[in-house]
Order: sequence, then structure tokens, then C-alpha cells
Amino acid sequence: MKMPVAGIDGVARVAILGAESSGKSTLSEALARRYSTVWVPEYLREFVDVHARVPREEDQFGIARTQLAREDAAAHVAQRYLFCDTTALMTALYSRVYWDRVDAQLAQLAARHAYAITLVTAPDGPWEPDGLQRESEEVRQMVHRLLLETLDARGIAYTLLAGDLPQRLRQVEQLLGAP
Repeated sequence: MKMPVAGIDGVARVAILGAESSGKSTLSEALARRYSTVWVPEYLREFVDVHARVPREEDQFGIARTQLAREDAAAHVAQRYLFCDTTALMTALYSRVYWDRVDAQLAQLAARHAYAITLVTAPDGPWEPDGLQRESEEVRQMVHRLLLETLDARGIAYTLLAGDLPQRLRQVEQLLGAP
């Protein structure tokens, strides 16, 4: 098995992408526990909780920038792997979905997609509402299709993870090796 390439901070950053309600956060946290490291939670959740609203177009760059800053900070304490629950690429994709455009600064952050591995969570579990943050099963499926198209168009290799959490953990372990 080929080992993921570590970044300049000495850890292999693993991007965990997917549409709403597809298990990114659950998987990220479980992987961090399994590999005895840390993970970077999705800042958007905190943003929605703190502001009691969904983000506006002008918030998108700040959300992505904060996510990346938290990722950079976590890389200093991570061991071998850093599991990143979403990236600027997802923020940019949602900007395209909701406003039909991506701010130039956000597009620049999204273009940086410098991850050793990109994992995509399939939307194969039940859709669950989550207050202000989630739309519908139809939006979830559309975002999933757009994500795969975006990754393919940009030539970003990814592994699609399907099934329940134990199945997904086994799929990742096949990629990364045993902890």
C-alpha cells in the first residue's frame, strides 16, 4: 500500500467531503479516535449556531478561511493524519449552488486543495434535518452529484465511502493501513 504524502507540517491531511447529512462529522471523529490523532470539525456548524442563521454569500470566504486556519492550527498537534471535516472546496461548491457564483478569494482558497487523500461520503444513509443547516434529500443528492463532477473536472482523486460507519472505517483502513 502506498502511504499518503505528508505535508510540510509532517502530517497527511485527509479531506472528508460530502453533501449534507452524509456522515462526514461522524466519520471524521471516529477516524481521529481510531488513528489517535485530531480532527477539524466543520466551522459552518459553529457559524450557524453562533449567528443563529444560515450564511450569506459575503460570509462564505470568511467561513472557508476560518476552516483552513483551524486546520493549519490542528496540524501542529496531529499525529500522522489530520482528518478535515470539509474544505474550502465544499464551501465554494455550496456558493455555486446557492448564489450561482464563487467569490474570487474563495475560489482561490478552494483551488489550494492540498490534501494527501480525499474521501467522499456517499449520501446512502437516511437524511436527517439539522435545524438551519440542512435543506432536503433532493439537495443532498444534487450536491453529491456536483461534488463528484467537480472532483473529476479538477482531476482530484478520491475514494467514495459507502455503507454504515463500521463499513466506512474498514474502507479507510484499507487505504491508510491499520492504526
